[in-house]
Amino acid sequence: MKVEREVIRFSATGSTVGTDELADERPLELRIAGVPIAVIMRTPGHEAALARGFSLTEGILLHPRELAGVEPVGEGDRLELQLSPGVEVDPERFRRNAYTTSSCGVCGKASIDAVLVAARRLPPGPRLTPSQISALAPRLRAGQPGFEATGGLHAAGIFDIDGELLAIAEDVGRHNAVDKAIGLLAERRWPLGEVVLQVSGRVSFEVAQKAAVAGIPVVAGVSAASSLAAELADETGLTLIGFTRDGGFVVYAGADRIAG
Repeated sequence: MKVEREVIRFSATGSTVGTDELADERPLELRIAGVPIAVIMRTPGHEAALARGFSLTEGILLHPRELAGVEPVGEGDRLELQLSPGVEVDPERFRRNAYTTSSCGVCGKASIDAVLVAARRLPPGPRLTPSQISALAPRLRAGQPGFEATGGLHAAGIFDIDGELLAIAEDVGRHNAVDKAIGLLAERRWPLGEVVLQVSGRVSFEVAQKAAVAGIPVVAGVSAASSLAAELADETGLTLIGFTRDGGFVVYAGADRIAG
């Protein structure tokens, strides 16, 4: 997750030479039937979970069982998504014209109409108290060793309604962390059910999109939500929460799931 690098630190008293730990960022190419469908700039680790989560949240696959496995291709960071027998996917349909950076997510195709093709409207529930929601951000923060070391990694955690942490992942890209966490949990249970996705930063459109496609009904972030994320939440019935800090938070959409 981290790479050591020599740096020069400046302060009011002068400069010193030392070392710093940087968040590791590397490209990962995903393929289906030998056709590259995406190049993701990510932090190495949990590659199979990232591939599984990406395929589910992008609507490439509808169920984790449709992915038979993930196999390395040649040398370097390339993975082939092995589909289960009888599953057919046109890789050209999902092929992206540009790589996915650690910050841009679904740049170029981020439209609510496109998401609604893969995301059905979320059912009602669960009902959560304000104290249940406020407890999630500190629990997520306690599980971020990569951020503690580098200060440069996002985190995503999926909790059940009792506050139990079901899956957590860190990555240089916030949407990659979401895909990894979803991929880790999807290996054990699907559908994900009445869970809450808590992220360590802002809730962008791509984070809300991935949650909606994966059937996650509640998304909370330590920072703000974007306008398009709020619009998507309205359309899909997603509960969207921001600024989960110091015991409070802001609800942008789906307040009917908040008891109080």
